[in-house]
Amino acid sequence: MYFPRIRIALTILLGSVCLWAPDPAFASPNKDFQSWLKAVREEARGNGISEATLDAAFQGVAPIPRIIELDRRQAEFTLTFERYLEITQPPARVARGQALLAEHRELLSQIEARFGVPGEQLVALWGMESNFGQNMGSFSVVAALATLAYDGRRSAFFRRELMHALRILEDGHIRPQDMKGSWAGAMGQNQFMPSSFVNNAIDYDGDGRRDIWSNPADVLASAANYLNRAGWRRGQPWGARVSLPQGFDATVITPDTIKPVADWRAAGLTLFNGETLPDQPGEASLVLPGGPTGPAFLAYENFRVVMKWNRA
Repeated sequence: MYFPRIRIALTILLGSVCLWAPDPAFASPNKDFQSWLKAVREEARGNGISEATLDAAFQGVAPIPRIIELDRRQAEFTLTFERYLEITQPPARVARGQALLAEHRELLSQIEARFGVPGEQLVALWGMESNFGQNMGSFSVVAALATLAYDGRRSAFFRRELMHALRILEDGHIRPQDMKGSWAGAMGQNQFMPSSFVNNAIDYDGDGRRDIWSNPADVLASAANYLNRAGWRRGQPWGARVSLPQGFDATVITPDTIKPVADWRAAGLTLFNGETLPDQPGEASLVLPGGPTGPAFLAYENFRVVMKWNRA
């Protein structure tokens, strides 16, 4: 689903946000699932997870049919890019993002000094992932991951994520009953998969917990750490809106068409306001989220870093 990911990344970098929260539907346990769960518990014990954590984590856990339905549904983008932006960044949500940017300005400046990621990008991600913490999902993360690991389509991946979730519980970062998330197991205000949490979450305020559920400092610093580790280039823009020259054949361009900025400039591309494309280190790709006749963006390395965000 490469094209939808481009739209999502571009929406983030344009400062937009989106809103989504599924409703859980629980199924009854079955014998096969319980046998499978027994093997999972044995593996977790071997990884150092205590019996107390396992009992608390798996209490009442059963496969959730709604999750299987969502997992197998193919996402479709039938909206124009302009309409997509209108839906994902309504004025009230944008205003909320601007208010939070001002409220956390000092914190965001400190985080940028440490990790190199501007506050505007972090707040945009925050809004895109959870509407600034208002919609973190309502599924039990353990139940969701167990369902997907048991289902078989991507069982190995989700079984690993389940083990990471159990480690998070074992380490005391959150209680099992509070570990809620999306149908795919993404959790917290930045919707980290458990492996992303283990590898990137930060205890920024030093209270002993990496709290991406209720602590804005940990939420924002963890997002910055993720992007930094993914290759974010300090002080460089993510991209720029551009104008294409008359006669430019955009139909032959794909997201994998990556060239030095000088080559795009030689092809006749300019900034949207008509100014000459400035030099940028590295290479750039031409992104056409609305197709060949829609708006055009020249995407630099930091755009491709955002494309890596929480990829599952």
